[in-house]
Parts: sequence; structure tokens; C-alpha cells
Amino acid sequence: MSEKTIVLVTGANKGIGYEIAAGLGGLGWRVGVGARDRGRRDMAVEKLRAEGVDAFGVPLDVTDDGSVVAAAELIADHAGGLDVLVNNAGINGVTGDRSQTPSTVDPATVRIIVETNVIGVVRVTNAMLPMLRASASPRIVNMSSSVGSLTLQTTPGVDMGPVPAAYLASKTFLNAVTIQYVKELKDTNILINSACPGLTATEFTGFSGDRTPQQGAAIAIHLATLPDDGPTGGFFNDSGTVPW
Repeated sequence: MSEKTIVLVTGANKGIGYEIAAGLGGLGWRVGVGARDRGRRDMAVEKLRAEGVDAFGVPLDVTDDGSVVAAAELIADHAGGLDVLVNNAGINGVTGDRSQTPSTVDPATVRIIVETNVIGVVRVTNAMLPMLRASASPRIVNMSSSVGSLTLQTTPGVDMGPVPAAYLASKTFLNAVTIQYVKELKDTNILINSACPGLTATEFTGFSGDRTPQQGAAIAIHLATLPDDGPTGGFFNDSGTVPW
């Protein structure tokens, strides 16, 4: 294992993912830039290196078993292990006016979103777990959203706004998966938490958010750098705890 902390950030070629990679790289960490688009991945690595970050590209399609296995092998060979995993890759599956209701969404869209936002997280996490188990201070951060909170969804007076139905459900699903990992790995030293970046102005949101990508990345960076006695099994944003 390298003396440096090794982190893999999925979907790190742009937006919040890129800023997570930049922020952790700025701490002296070695950063695996996980992304499926070769051109964007290479550009992100080049930009990070120009900023002084020890970055390397990780070809990664979270929906493809072979790609994920190959990514784990590359990290093991190139970096000697893994300390922190940030599951950031995700899609929202919306087009046009970005409206999407349960009664109008195409089931195929739901399937694609769940494949990326939930199954992709399971696929990547399971592939990286052997290396994380071997780390002295392993962390897993799953990028979720407050729209996935069942508590907030059902609290009178709380306006979640017009949220795409399939995306919302995928984040609720992801939160449930996160809790299950916490329970399974409770006797290990792996700290596992969900992060809500807030509505951030990126390509993902159609640049409609009021937060910068750097602000959106802050909570993930915080959770990735928790001390060994830090919280696990929580759902957090910049203000504190988000209810499940």
C-alpha cells in the first residue's frame, strides 16, 4: 500500500465529482478519476495534474461488470490498494422540461437509473471491498440527495420541488442499500455514510442549482476525511444530519 491515502471517485470527470477529486487531491491524496468517457477522463486527469494533484485515470462504467472488475485490478496494480471510495457517478434520466412523474415515466428509464444509481454503487463497492478491508482507515461515501429522504417526502409543509420520480426513488433505494452495508460491515473499521450535496449548478441539474460544484463537493470531502472515531451509518449535508 502506498504511504499516500488512495481514493477512487466515480463520475469524477466533471461537476461535483471533479471537485471532490480536486479537494481530496489537494490534501496530498492519490486520486483515481473514475469515468467511462475516455476523452473527458483524460482531460480531468490532465487538469488535476496541472493543479498539482497526483491523479490517474480509471476507465469505469459502473453498469458493466467487466469494467468494474478491470477498474479494481487497475487500482490494485497502479496504486497498491484503496483507502476511500466515493460513489458519485449517477444519472437523473430527464430530458426537455425535466418533468417526470410516476404515472408518466417510462419503466425503461426507471430501470436505467436504478442500474446506474443503485446497482452501480453495489457493483463498485463490492469490487473494491477487499482493498478497503485491508486499509487502516477505510471510508465509503455514497452521494445521495435529500429528495430520497422518506421522512422529508412525507413531512407536511416540506416542499421537495418538482423532482424526477425515478431519480427520487433511486436515491431512496440507495439510502436503504447504504444502511444495509453499514449493518453488514459493523464489525469492521469501515466508516460508511451518505452525503447530500444540495442543489448544485452542474450539467446534471441543467445548471439550475444555487450552489457551486465546490460547495456541493464539501460534504463528501468531509465524510471522506473523517477521523477513525467519526460517525458511520449517517446521512449528512453541510448543515448536519439529514433524516432518512
